Amino acid sequence: MITSPHNDKLKQIRRLRSRRERERTGLFVAEGEDLVEAARAAGAEPELVLVAGKDVEPDLLVAVSTLGSGTRAMGVYRQQWSKPGGQLSVYLHGVGDPGNVGTIVRAAHALCDGPVVLGPGCADPHSPKAVRASMGSVFARPPARAELVELTGTKLALDARAVAPLAELEVAPPVAICLGGERGGLPAGLLATVDASARISMRPDGPDSLNVAMAATVALYELGRRMPGHG
Repeated sequence: MITSPHNDKLKQIRRLRSRRERERTGLFVAEGEDLVEAARAAGAEPELVLVAGKDVEPDLLVAVSTLGSGTRAMGVYRQQWSKPGGQLSVYLHGVGDPGNVGTIVRAAHALCDGPVVLGPGCADPHSPKAVRASMGSVFARPPARAELVELTGTKLALDARAVAPLAELEVAPPVAICLGGERGGLPAGLLATVDASARISMRPDGPDSLNVAMAATVALYELGRRMPGHG
């Protein structure tokens, strides 16, 4: 059992809080029994698993966790990446909040057959906050990396200024729903390259816009329910 805070395994977990270290090693950490179990269910082989009271003193595990008290297990895993594809997928550009990225990974796992494709400026999907927000979907449906120009099929931008409501738009699969950063949305240069744009209709007395993760989820549900094998 690990009893020293200077143990090399604990040091590795601390270092993996850094995006630079995750990119250098290709590793990341899943915190909590639920995520370690989700990894196992998805067939992910751990590089390391530490269970409080069995492999490590509980207080030492809490000390290296970003969750704080109550952490009972942590695992170190090798990053997996999908290839872009599927009849319905999501493309993100400049989505910098890891919680939003993780939530969209989870929504895509639930509502479509393709991965979340990460373009420039996106948060690391393997950061602690993103992994937690994905609730294990980062293992079951790993994200992909690509530029928008590399995607095939219909590229559909969600844009609050678009004329066409998403609910009335007819698009043939494969479709990639394209979303931009939390503040500015997709840059004008990318909007000029998509095949279609649509907006999510909202109540006139409602807010001006939706959080990017909420917008992605609504769009995935709306389009997915019309596609065979999705709805």
